[in-house]
Amino acid sequence: MEQLERSQVKKAIDWDQALHLYERTIASENESLQIMATVKLGRLTSCAPENVLSRTLPFLVDLLGRPLNDSSLSPSIQHAAAYCLNCLARRYDGSMAVAIGQSGAIPCLLGLLPRSEASFRRILIKCLWSLVTFGGVNNRITVARTGGLEILLNMSASFRDSTRRYLLEIVSALGLLREVRRVIINVGGLPLLVESAGNGSMVSRTRAAQAIGLLGITRRVRPMLVGFGVIPLLIELLRVGDISTKLVAGNALGIIASHVDYIRLVAQAGAIPLYVDLLQGTEPLGKEIAEDVFCILAVVEENAVSIAQHLVRILSGDDDEAKAAAADVLWDLSSYKYSVSVFRYSSIIPVLVELLRDGNTDLKERVSGAIAQLSYNEGDRAALADAGVIPLLISLLHGESEELKDNAAEALMNFSEDPLQHHTVSEALNNPSFQNIQNRLIRIRATDEHMVRSLRQMSTEQFIWDPDLF
Repeated sequence: MEQLERSQVKKAIDWDQALHLYERTIASENESLQIMATVKLGRLTSCAPENVLSRTLPFLVDLLGRPLNDSSLSPSIQHAAAYCLNCLARRYDGSMAVAIGQSGAIPCLLGLLPRSEASFRRILIKCLWSLVTFGGVNNRITVARTGGLEILLNMSASFRDSTRRYLLEIVSALGLLREVRRVIINVGGLPLLVESAGNGSMVSRTRAAQAIGLLGITRRVRPMLVGFGVIPLLIELLRVGDISTKLVAGNALGIIASHVDYIRLVAQAGAIPLYVDLLQGTEPLGKEIAEDVFCILAVVEENAVSIAQHLVRILSGDDDEAKAAAADVLWDLSSYKYSVSVFRYSSIIPVLVELLRDGNTDLKERVSGAIAQLSYNEGDRAALADAGVIPLLISLLHGESEELKDNAAEALMNFSEDPLQHHTVSEALNNPSFQNIQNRLIRIRATDEHMVRSLRQMSTEQFIWDPDLF
């Protein structure tokens, strides 16, 4: 109904004539009429054609840039112009916001902000918010390069009502710019960025989380972020956000957790079940993020125990896709040299052996990879042998899947090199398939060891001066 009414108004008005009338009004000396005409123009933006609105921009920017005076008129001409530009910025899918940004309005808005009060300040910050929200990266760059971040930070204490949300959402948008992230710490903007991760629209909070993750890569910044309370904010986003928000928050929290001092804090805040949810979800990137973060959190034994308990539950369930993802996590955890091995103390090894016996081919390939990695640990080897894995591994040598045969042979090699387990794999030692794979794996191991020795012998200067390595 509202759209029909706008369409009727659009057809009823002679827009060219209306534009000429507005031009004559602006050219007059009557500021009161100028204000009334500009406010009316703002109200008509919802039904005015884009080409007509574009032609008003030079007049509006000129009005916005006029010197402030002590006129008793309320609103002022600058207030009316900002109101109209804010209305325009929301039209035509952001194209008007882009045009306004190119017209020179942003420096005028920023210049007026420190000298504004009450309703005038509200409309200025709303207009700026519209321009960075709908006008894209170029408007954000313009705000940053004309001192917008510093102006907003200096005024942040004055935004205590509903206008603070606009301030925070502008900061989160600016935080995605590399040039802003480079200076935001030095100008004292980090607390405001963290605050924006907990307030405002979910889109804005996600932007803030992304900026926090990018800043958190720097070691010296991580303690600052944690000190400003970023962990519970990211946990909340990971809990209540949509899938895109959860991916961003999960990645940022993983970056924070990568500092040894914060592994326990992240886990104690309730992160592990939330990453389990990502692991069981349908988004491949979510599974990758969960796998990476579990490797970090499992460095602490109580975390490793909790993760193992969740993985047992998933592996014992009916969702083959989730089982495959859980097996990948086990593969990663068992191959990550800093993680604590707790699997032999849990029920996870018998579950893995059962899946190796009865799972589908894809699941068997994932599980066999995890078992191959677990077999490098003496205690896990013993638990695997007790669970009856060796006959299953030997039988896999005769299968059609090359990956299964490789993983089975790798595990059997580790059993054969263990004096306590060597006798249990004697049947496999004379198997031609096992011998072929064994010889190939031996060559691969020798190559890897040679590479490690070579890298250890290289100096820092060689890395710096060799252009192929730099």
